[in-house]
Amino acid sequence: MDRKFSLFTRATHTTFNLLLLTLTACASNTNTNTPSTGQGFPVKLLIGSDLGEFCDRAATKFNQTNPKLSNGQTYYLSCQAQGSGDAVKQTIDLAKQLKTGQIKAEDANFPTLIVLDGEIYQNQLEYQMRSIFVGQNLIPSVTDSPLLAYSPMVLMTSKDLAGSLDKVDRPYSALANAKTFKDLDPQSSPIPIKYAHTAPTRSNSGLQTLVAQYADLSGKPPESLTVADITKYQKQIEAIQSKVVRYGKSTSTLTKSMVDNGVFWASIASVYESSVINANSQPNKTTEYRAIYPKATFTSNKRLILADAPWISSEEKEAAKTIIEYLRSSEIQQIAVELGLRPGVAGVPLGNKFSEAFGVKANPVYESYRSPTPAVVEAMLKNWQTLTKKPSQVVLVVDTSGSMRGEKLANMQQTLLNYVNNLNEKDRLILISFNSVINPPVIIDRTNKDKAIAEISNFTASGGTHLYDATLAAKNWLDQNYQNSAINAVIVMTDGQDDGSASSLAALENQLKQNSLGGDRAIAFFTVGFGKEGEFDGDILDKIAKINGGYYRSGDPNTINSLMSDLQVEF
Repeated sequence: MDRKFSLFTRATHTTFNLLLLTLTACASNTNTNTPSTGQGFPVKLLIGSDLGEFCDRAATKFNQTNPKLSNGQTYYLSCQAQGSGDAVKQTIDLAKQLKTGQIKAEDANFPTLIVLDGEIYQNQLEYQMRSIFVGQNLIPSVTDSPLLAYSPMVLMTSKDLAGSLDKVDRPYSALANAKTFKDLDPQSSPIPIKYAHTAPTRSNSGLQTLVAQYADLSGKPPESLTVADITKYQKQIEAIQSKVVRYGKSTSTLTKSMVDNGVFWASIASVYESSVINANSQPNKTTEYRAIYPKATFTSNKRLILADAPWISSEEKEAAKTIIEYLRSSEIQQIAVELGLRPGVAGVPLGNKFSEAFGVKANPVYESYRSPTPAVVEAMLKNWQTLTKKPSQVVLVVDTSGSMRGEKLANMQQTLLNYVNNLNEKDRLILISFNSVINPPVIIDRTNKDKAIAEISNFTASGGTHLYDATLAAKNWLDQNYQNSAINAVIVMTDGQDDGSASSLAALENQLKQNSLGGDRAIAFFTVGFGKEGEFDGDILDKIAKINGGYYRSGDPNTINSLMSDLQVEF
């Protein structure tokens, strides 16, 4: 059978049944809520995070038409964007609660429509739903779900380095052995190979990347992989993972980090084709990027899933069918094209973004990957979490000043407890609490959770906020205990502004730059403002984070647990 695949000649994929038990353990709650208001009842569309902007723009246009059912009842489209792994977990959790009688079918948290970032997740959803409602096919198969858009997985690198990577027939096999681009091509630059992809336990692109790595190394199509192959190619996967500079919760945020920080932060990333287009669409970009299409890759079909389920009323089903037709209309498909996605229906012009000027090919040809069996995927993810994933060493700097009294402290303690419970096998957390005093570091891994729980339980809120001194202490500890084989990072969590540090902000900045991204002892910094805006200085926290390629986020007692869970996925 000829398995060559042209983007203009669609092939029907076989059904993928996935049992990703570890995926649901690592997924957090919702990532981004982007509701669109309108008249009548909401029709909720749960959509992959990389389609969030598309959904917002499409919903705005749709709601302006003042849609109505055949009986005259009004409704509107509401978008909720989050990672595909999270979307599957949320839907399965709700279905379990319905099955046990904890909630009713009318529960507003149930989505009416779902769009996941790849077919691999749809099959996971279908498989897990059948295990809850035995003998019932509530989730339609891939072939029965209309295509909304698609974007093949590619390797993203700079224009200057693309030629070297493009010469490699089996790129992941090459990444297992090469240290610099000169190892790929003697005529190329000795720039180090620093690699980035999203976490396979959370992200569609990360999971597809991990499968592609095994397929490349073994020379087998994914559907032919066995559980024995996971062990057989473990060392080579570990060699690839050792070059990872950061994992991420979404492809879009990981791509942004690559664009912001340059090739000395990450010189190669596994992303969607649309990510390359978006990177080259930035007005102030300093680097041009290219998409390298492997000879075999995943197509990442994004399909509209309308369940035949008890939580979807006849009114919602009628509205959903109208919405599906609208989202696949030429006008709305053009929004997808503008965002770098390939349209899900024929006849929609691609426009000028699908060209060399934006780093991609108008009509690439590649072999379309299928999925491994559920047992193989389960073994693959378990092996990644326990053995092949690059370890992390993260210093978590926690503000316990007087302003943290009450609800803030209790929420922070619960968040830290969740963080500790979600530590992977190879990860290490160093906890440094501070107020007017910088407390000694407490080293935590999966073997001493009781010690961590006792330390977190004993936190009391008092004193001032020596933020700069605490951040510098974390940097110095990592410098003295640096692990070359791990991702080394600092997370600073505070609800206030510095008041009384011996170090100034300028002095702190100079110290952090000693561990910049281009060096041999890189330390990434992430900052979290906890509480109400105005209580902490977000501009300063943002400045501290960006010095070494991290980022700043703000949260309150209602969002802090989800925010920290997202941060934990980075390492």
